[in-house]
Amino acid sequence: MPKVSVLIPVYKTNEDYLKNAIGSVLNQTFKDFELVIIDDCPTDTREDVIKSFNDKRIKYQVNTENQGISKVRNKLLDLAQGEYVAIMDHDDESLPTRLEKEVEFLDKHKEYGVVSSSYNLMGTDKYISFPEHDSDIKRAMAFDNFICHTGMMVRRSLLTEHNIRYEEQYSPAEDYMICLHLMEYTLFYNFKEPLVKYRFHENNTSKLQQDKMDFAAAMCRNFAQRQFPYYYHESKEYPFSKVICNKKSWVKLFGKINFIKIKKQGLVTNYYLFGFLPIFSVVDVDGHRKG
Repeated sequence: MPKVSVLIPVYKTNEDYLKNAIGSVLNQTFKDFELVIIDDCPTDTREDVIKSFNDKRIKYQVNTENQGISKVRNKLLDLAQGEYVAIMDHDDESLPTRLEKEVEFLDKHKEYGVVSSSYNLMGTDKYISFPEHDSDIKRAMAFDNFICHTGMMVRRSLLTEHNIRYEEQYSPAEDYMICLHLMEYTLFYNFKEPLVKYRFHENNTSKLQQDKMDFAAAMCRNFAQRQFPYYYHESKEYPFSKVICNKKSWVKLFGKINFIKIKKQGLVTNYYLFGFLPIFSVVDVDGHRKG
């Protein structure tokens, strides 16, 4: 049984990006892992790319029909055999010591069940920094996901014992919600140094489905603030480091009808039904959502 299961969902991935993603896993300094890949596009697979590596640690499946990201992530979890599960997206890259450092941390700190890191923005000299320690992370999670999903490693036993799964109704913010469920049972840690590189481009989920992402993230925030009132109220003292510019956007019903107006004013985001009926307000913190 491998120590770590690295899980990658694939869907019409740019072939060069996928080669780099897989290569970054196979070139890790830590070697005791399996790489489980599911292709969710049976009509346009990446089988040639994946099989070109000829590495016995790779386990590859193709879905007979498209199932969507949450179902694919759950299927990957079901296939995983490792003590730890490492999440990675199909177009990102792990830095060489990522698995080594995350495994070492979880081995030494049994009370922690989730570890991730800051991340580099690929092609730039910039990186996104997240809170490091559990209490700071959980205060921030009342407003957004401050666990880099593509760099996350979690104890598989936590997921199985508490039946924690990805939930389709929160897609494409399903990563945010699964972290909120994990908050109830374990401690979190973020390495300050980046351990992954995130590729930001025009095909990111957050660009293609911005309205859906905004609404799903709002549902997650609402859940977080109701489920964890302590962290929500304590977070009002959180040292915000960036004022978010004023911005207005809409969640559209059936893609056409203005349904929910999202209005950002400084650190506060207000949500209005049909543009004028207040629903709730949240306070944004410095961070960058990845979808």
